[in-house]
Amino acid sequence: MATKPPSKPPVTLAPDDAALFRDAVGDAKPIPDAGRVTPSRPRARPLPRQRQSNDQPAHDLLSDHLPQGSETGDELTFLRPGVSPQALRRLRRGHWVIKDELDLHGLTRDQAREQLVAFLNQCRQHDSRCVRIIHGKGLSSKNHEPVLKQLVKSWLMQREDVLAFVPARPAEGGGGAVIVLLKRGYKTVMP
Repeated sequence: MATKPPSKPPVTLAPDDAALFRDAVGDAKPIPDAGRVTPSRPRARPLPRQRQSNDQPAHDLLSDHLPQGSETGDELTFLRPGVSPQALRRLRRGHWVIKDELDLHGLTRDQAREQLVAFLNQCRQHDSRCVRIIHGKGLSSKNHEPVLKQLVKSWLMQREDVLAFVPARPAEGGGGAVIVLLKRGYKTVMP
């Protein structure tokens, strides 16, 4: 049984206030009621850009901006705030089995970004928790400097599904690869 909401008590004015109101309003007439109701439009729910489907070009969402103080050495380590430092130690020691890998050798900056986004989205759908990304050491690039290495670091830091990453051990690619730990249970529900 539906209950009626409590009604508001009528407002009573002092006689002087009521007279003042009548003088101010004077001969004003109320607008006739047209019987229309203006429905409020439901707002669209916000959709995080990183959770867009693979059909939409999400590669342009990752910036090429390198973080301040980004080192040019071989150390390529990241731990998302709120994640236990123990996860980083376990990742370094090979606690998780590497489920998949992506090789970016010989790709341009834009090709690498697009491949990385597609790869991480695929890993999310298959619930791959630990993956290897081979970015190379930059030996065949201009000035023999690792361009993709720093870009991959920056791109991975921008992804919310990346919890941590460390340089690969020598047997897994050394300074030319990175081991990435992804969020668990981050599958996308396909319509």
